[in-house]
Amino acid sequence: MAYDGYWHHFPKSTPRKARGGIKAQSQRGAFGRNWWAKRWIAVLEGFDIGARLNRGRSYARRGQVTAIQIGEGRVTAKVQGSRPSPYKVEIAVKILSAADWKKVTRALSRQAIFAAKLLASEMPQDIEQVFEDVGVSLFPRRLGDMQTECSCPDWSNPCKHIAAVYYLLGEEFDRDPFLLFKLRGLDRDKLVRLLGHAAHNAPGPTPVAVANAVLPPEPLPAEPATFWGAAKLSDDLFGQVRVPALTAAPLKRLGSFPFWRAQEPFLTTLEPIYAASSERGMAVFLGGHP
Repeated sequence: MAYDGYWHHFPKSTPRKARGGIKAQSQRGAFGRNWWAKRWIAVLEGFDIGARLNRGRSYARRGQVTAIQIGEGRVTAKVQGSRPSPYKVEIAVKILSAADWKKVTRALSRQAIFAAKLLASEMPQDIEQVFEDVGVSLFPRRLGDMQTECSCPDWSNPCKHIAAVYYLLGEEFDRDPFLLFKLRGLDRDKLVRLLGHAAHNAPGPTPVAVANAVLPPEPLPAEPATFWGAAKLSDDLFGQVRVPALTAAPLKRLGSFPFWRAQEPFLTTLEPIYAASSERGMAVFLGGHP
């Protein structure tokens, strides 16, 4: 930089290796799998913040980010740089007002497919248009919609440390799209309640009241021995027992672990453990040794 007619050159800093950092699942190519994660990254890259994005991608992939907390309208993180102590990063995102969220949820409730996809942790493709129709935006429209701060000595804002957090947020939105709503001021539970309230108050035909059928109580056995004794178990009590055809089905249904820190992806790490456990369980069930 120039100062009083002199040029001062600062050498390129090399970050210290972080222990237990959050490594990006994407180690090459583009970040994000689903359209909403890619849209977040596209918004970031559209802000034209130059070479700091490349350094930020490198930091995200090396695991230099050691902690991230996502709150309503705010993200706090720690990023290991060239100094002994990690830098503190804060990203404040403009949240939508309560009135705006009521408009959005009222519009979303008019189409059942929107609520169904959201409850299945999937962001509907046309949801951005719903936000636009009520005069707001789901994603930040401009750099001014986000206030960023880092404790590093770099005068640039956003710096490479902030950019690294941006990229990891994109991957986390991939896993849980409700975090994007939370960042705009409304978490999952509040969103579901508002959707239910909007659907309940939506104009339409009055539903016909249906009386709940009450089953008659089953009489107790008259004989004490029958009441206190154990009934004979069916020979087919367990039904068909076999190793599951789909390995690690609960993991695949729940999705990746938040901000996974291991070298390999979450599912790649645990799927062999599920497969081995199924075989051991079957051996024990059949009376053999695992």
